[in-house]
Amino acid sequence: MSSTTSTGKRIVVLGAGYAGLTAAKGAGRHHTVTLVAPEERLLHRIRQHETAAGRGRDWPAIGELARGRRIEHRRARAVGIDPAGHKVVLDDGTTLGYDTLVYALGSRTAWHGVPGAAEHAHPVERAAEVRRLIREADRPGTLAVVGGGATGIELATELAEAHPDWRVRIVTAGQVGGTYSPKGRTHIRRVLDRLGVAVHDNATVTEVTPDGLRTTAGPIGAGLTVWAASMEPHPLAAEAGLAVDEHGRALVDDHLRSLSHPDVHVVGDAAAVTVPGVGTLRMGCATALPQGQYVGRLLDGRTSKPFSFRYVVQCLSLGRRDGLLQLVHPDDSMKPTVLTGTAGRLAKAGIVSVVLSALK
Repeated sequence: MSSTTSTGKRIVVLGAGYAGLTAAKGAGRHHTVTLVAPEERLLHRIRQHETAAGRGRDWPAIGELARGRRIEHRRARAVGIDPAGHKVVLDDGTTLGYDTLVYALGSRTAWHGVPGAAEHAHPVERAAEVRRLIREADRPGTLAVVGGGATGIELATELAEAHPDWRVRIVTAGQVGGTYSPKGRTHIRRVLDRLGVAVHDNATVTEVTPDGLRTTAGPIGAGLTVWAASMEPHPLAAEAGLAVDEHGRALVDDHLRSLSHPDVHVVGDAAAVTVPGVGTLRMGCATALPQGQYVGRLLDGRTSKPFSFRYVVQCLSLGRRDGLLQLVHPDDSMKPTVLTGTAGRLAKAGIVSVVLSALK
């Protein structure tokens, strides 16, 4: 398939996550889009905890999700961008020219320079590897999840429920679930206690070894460590000379165009999107999906308005039998109201289904 449209405009999208795929599908209604991503299937990141616990399944192929749109899926990895020359260099040695580039390479595990972390911990985005290691273990052991935010909590509860013979620990520099409302935090701790997850609050990891963790609160033994502490943007935007903030996220205007290179739209975890009255949006599916949808409509000529966004809820899976739906203000600050138990689980499942439907 040609990478030019009927008007001769070349649109290239880098990344097929929530933001990149929805942007490509939106633009691909009437334009031909080259979608560059090495994966064959959707990396359904908000369900990685299920994959790690052995409960996941093969998510839809990107080609299947792109059906009905003018999208060419190029299974390659972008390794360089030449903004002045309007070119993208791929790892197969080829070069793609573009008139409009959508940069949606997202984020990756941030090790923060912790000695031994990259060598001995397993990043949550390699959930299938965690599943394999648990299955291949000679006998149940101790598993440490580093990170007390949403990803770490979902991972620890899912693993503890799926593998009750394993001793699961959750380790965080602050407080587990510290960003949630008091009611939300109380419920999270109640579920962790019920599932037998040992909680190590205020324990900053200073080193990862084959046998566990060294922390500011003392050593913590673990035969398997999964890192879910934080994410950082892919460095390619900064390397290409796009204007970025102190965290490496590309600075964009109210139409999600790079401040330094307006022919490049940046969406998802890679973008530092600031919305009046809301602030700079956090990384995550909740912000990436609407950004991708917006740029898709913008490139397809279906909107010219600035990007707008308001938070409504945060939600968590707490194993297969429990969940949490936390109501939030438009700026993502917590409201006191939460749904827990079966109601929270069903609400989270419904939201996840909506996400997958938006990609189809």
